[in-house]
Amino acid sequence: MIEALDHVQLAAPRGSEEILRAFYTGLLGMAETPKPPALAARGGCWFEAGSVRLHLGIEEDFRPALKAHPGLRVRDAETLDTLATRLADAGHPVTWDDSVPGVRRFHSADPVGNRLEFLQPAG
Repeated sequence: MIEALDHVQLAAPRGSEEILRAFYTGLLGMAETPKPPALAARGGCWFEAGSVRLHLGIEEDFRPALKAHPGLRVRDAETLDTLATRLADAGHPVTWDDSVPGVRRFHSADPVGNRLEFLQPAG
């Protein structure tokens, strides 16, 4: 049956690829991966870091995901703190949430408003 999560797809408005690239590669340090030619014609962009793969697809009637979100685990607590500072300094919201025992986490949003969770198991 199911053995792994292959990727998460988020929606984005037409023409947002450059700001998405700046955010996901520049701010988060992910690598952009080429889309197959048939899919590249539709717009959007794909990113990966380690085993994490995010696909940003163009949606004509775009609305950002405000509740649904990927949970992105970072390497360690120091990385989590650094990332929170980097996002806040770049003008992206950072909302810490301690409601899950044993996990340090915060939520933010990409430049088109999609909710993102960044987390690190405590200890």
